[in-house]
Amino acid sequence: MVGNPGAKSPKPATYADIEALPAHLIGEILGGELVVSPRPAPRHAQASSNLGALLGSPFGFGRGGPGGWRILDEPELHLHRDVVVPEIAGWRLERMPALPSTAYFELPPDWACEVLSESTRRRDRVQKLSIYAREKVTHVWLIDPDAQTLEVFRLDGARWLLVGTWSGTDKVRAEPFDALELDLALLWPA
Repeated sequence: MVGNPGAKSPKPATYADIEALPAHLIGEILGGELVVSPRPAPRHAQASSNLGALLGSPFGFGRGGPGGWRILDEPELHLHRDVVVPEIAGWRLERMPALPSTAYFELPPDWACEVLSESTRRRDRVQKLSIYAREKVTHVWLIDPDAQTLEVFRLDGARWLLVGTWSGTDKVRAEPFDALELDLALLWPA
């Protein structure tokens, strides 16, 4: 038998645990556990910001692209018992024509992007991808600024299908934003 038979199991994390964190930390609840991360490092913040800028104009505003999306930085997603904060997420306007009045989103996004770091890589690939699949998020991008890679996943039933992996200075048409070519070189800090 493992553990102390008379000991109480740890109490699941609550939103109050997130609210009690200092402002410079990001709190998430994954599988009932409070996960605390520092704000992204500069190269990770740069990759995320550049991606948001590249997608925002053509897909968010319809300037030079098809429009039809609501793309947001670091939205707080309340997905059943989990609280998840991707670097960027997007909703098709027909699914979310207006923003919620709450400080968080209960409607799962159509697309989420996680920027990997040493401290988040396993969590993003295992816990968060599982949550996104459960919530039927149709596409997830994983960006690794250190390796300069983009991995694009599409939900196929209950599992993830790797659509493609690109790196460095590749120019790609990546789902669900394949209407326009994306120059990966613009994501990586100089």
